[in-house]
Amino acid sequence: MNASTTSTMLRALPAQHREQLLRVAREVSFPEGARLFEEGGRADRFWIVRTGTVALDLRVPGRRPAVIEILGHNELVGWSWLFDPHVWHLGAEATSPVRAYEFDAEEVRSMCRSDPSFGMAVAQWAGRIVAHRLQSARTRLLDLYAPYGSGSVR
Repeated sequence: MNASTTSTMLRALPAQHREQLLRVAREVSFPEGARLFEEGGRADRFWIVRTGTVALDLRVPGRRPAVIEILGHNELVGWSWLFDPHVWHLGAEATSPVRAYEFDAEEVRSMCRSDPSFGMAVAQWAGRIVAHRLQSARTRLLDLYAPYGSGSVR
């Protein structure tokens, strides 16, 4: 499973739900180097990248944040807004100028509650992304910090 199959909105949400979500989108842009959110902060919005790239990172004590994944066109930036306690599990930074659709988390959660079919589609979409990102984080951290050969199969 790769990011293009798990997180691109165009492939993951049925057309009617995609259109419903895009009706509440707001176009935003970020310059290169802008922090979209910090690990541990309040998750009150999310984005779908139109152009540019965003790095997801994870704080590592005593080191620079580890880049877990780079997201681009049509990919979801942020899933923590959907799950209590609505706190970011990673950080995110624009690695190039970014244009994106921004969504208010409370508004979308309200839409999910009022339309169970829409809510299920959004939850399944986010769930696939969570699973992929957790695997990416695990793999990246092993690449960076595990002793040489510790990940080999015996």
